[in-house]
Amino acid sequence: MDKIAVLIPCYNEEKTIQKVVEDFKKELPEAKIYVYDNNSKDKTAEIAKAAGAIVKRETKQGKGNVIRTMFREIDAESYIMVDGDDTYPAENAREMIDCVLNENVDMVIGDRLSSTYFTENKRRFHGFGNVLTRVLINTIYKSDIRDVMTGYRAFSYRFVKTFPVMSKGFELENEMTIHSLDKNLKIKNVIIEYRDRPEGSESKLNTISDGLKVIKTIFSLYKNYKPLSFFSIVAGIMAILGLVFFVPAVVALFQTGEVKVPSIIVSMLLFVCTLQSLFSGLILDNIIKTSKQNFEMRLIDCEHRLKEEKHKEK
Repeated sequence: MDKIAVLIPCYNEEKTIQKVVEDFKKELPEAKIYVYDNNSKDKTAEIAKAAGAIVKRETKQGKGNVIRTMFREIDAESYIMVDGDDTYPAENAREMIDCVLNENVDMVIGDRLSSTYFTENKRRFHGFGNVLTRVLINTIYKSDIRDVMTGYRAFSYRFVKTFPVMSKGFELENEMTIHSLDKNLKIKNVIIEYRDRPEGSESKLNTISDGLKVIKTIFSLYKNYKPLSFFSIVAGIMAILGLVFFVPAVVALFQTGEVKVPSIIVSMLLFVCTLQSLFSGLILDNIIKTSKQNFEMRLIDCEHRLKEEKHKEK
């Protein structure tokens, strides 16, 4: 088992990958550096290997697919996840890893938004999207996450071996954040100095399509992780719509004696949908509570496995 594993998912990063690998080797000389090539069409893999990284390949396209394989295959006491585009400084790696190893933090977030992100990032809608996503998640989960979409994070063994990667692409970071909040894992923000991509290096993120996927993922995870809250909101909307049809029909009945059958039928159907949403939320909420209990047991198992691995190495 490695003490520290640096995980670098890569797709066409030949211009920057050598510097990223060398920077992390300098800051974390005891770490194993893993570069997973995700079907690059350039010399990313060859350059990373020459720089001293352990290079592997993931053929399923998408960052989520790469991280899923990394988390499954690599065993370490602590992990750093970083992009291969040289936008995140290796100088913060030691501080982030120390939070995991010495403070038992499960996920350390490299916070770009509190430093240079808005001046360095040349794609203005990326900044807006980051802020919007942060506000949504912090409002829903009553949290204080400073940067929910950063690709620079440190993890504990517990997190990596119990996190179910469901996303295939750039929605992954939101999934990690929401999972940690929902499972009451220990999170810490560390401010980092973000820098824009060097000239000639192109972002793989599409502002509109990937932005919409991220928003969709947030609401999907909200439904999955907080079903009672989600379906209560749906039930409230249905109830209001039902009253919109029902109240005028009742008023007309008393004032004119006219029975508005279509309005009454629609309102009754909406009230039935209201009850169905509430009961769905209650049932799913009980399932989620059982799932959380099972998750706590998985955390205990992870702790035992980690202690056994350390004991074997001694």
